Amino acid sequence: MTFRKTCLPKRWSLRVGCLVVMGHLTMPASAQPSASDDHQPDFESHIRQLRDKLPHDGFTIRIESPFVVIGDETPEMLERRCRQTIRWAVQRLKRRYFAHDPEHIIDIWLFKDEESYEKHVRELFGSEPGTPFGYYSARHRALVMNISTGGGTLVHELVHPFIERNFPDCPSWFNEGLASLYEQCGDDDGDIKGRTNWRLAGLQRAIAADNLPNFQTLCETTRHEFYREDPGTNYAQARYLCYYLQQSGKLREFYHQFVEDVADDPGGYTTLQTVLETDDMSGFQEQWQRYVMRLRFP
Repeated sequence: MTFRKTCLPKRWSLRVGCLVVMGHLTMPASAQPSASDDHQPDFESHIRQLRDKLPHDGFTIRIESPFVVIGDETPEMLERRCRQTIRWAVQRLKRRYFAHDPEHIIDIWLFKDEESYEKHVRELFGSEPGTPFGYYSARHRALVMNISTGGGTLVHELVHPFIERNFPDCPSWFNEGLASLYEQCGDDDGDIKGRTNWRLAGLQRAIAADNLPNFQTLCETTRHEFYREDPGTNYAQARYLCYYLQQSGKLREFYHQFVEDVADDPGGYTTLQTVLETDDMSGFQEQWQRYVMRLRFP
């Protein structure tokens, strides 16, 4: 697996983990709330409130704990996206990294095309979408997707609410690096594995032009610097550092060590050195850049 609606009737009900929308729609056991969390989401109350703000009756709602998925494609397509993208990714991400579900129920809005996406973002959230693909809004507790662009952005954005819950002090570079790793991913013997993607070409150009910050600079970027003062390489450099760690079998170790040591190492630079088992980060960057230049996409 690689990552590239209908009527909500006036009368509906919830029954022990299932949502009745135009018939009986069961929430599978694999989507039940995690036993590792000490709270049980109140889906019934949440969906009651959600129903009142639906733009029209062409939407289907699906529980995919800890998420509620709302879409204006057919119910069959929504079910397929829940099973093949959301559940597939969440199960694997939780096995590798995340002990706890997001603290609150998160809505996943899957709009069927660009027109639906732009129109409903304005109606529901009172703003223009800042990206044609999709985004996560912590304020609105929502992932908002133009799903016609593919499932990659959806998997990317799924990472953010889990980071928010499990690693609240995570710096932007690693938050986006890890999320970006999985915007192009596949199954590797039951595990989730990032693959090369479209960000590679720009990174290779920056390396060839000797125009890439060192890893200490990347690790020390503030949120503002990462997003607003990005020289055009921040996402790609962070992603392909995560990709290298993944391919070296060190990414999971780095994540858990970073979570443990973040109070003393807020940017993760010392943790990175420890996991890489090197003090020569200049030498490592040269090695990493040679490695990146040999990668290919597609």
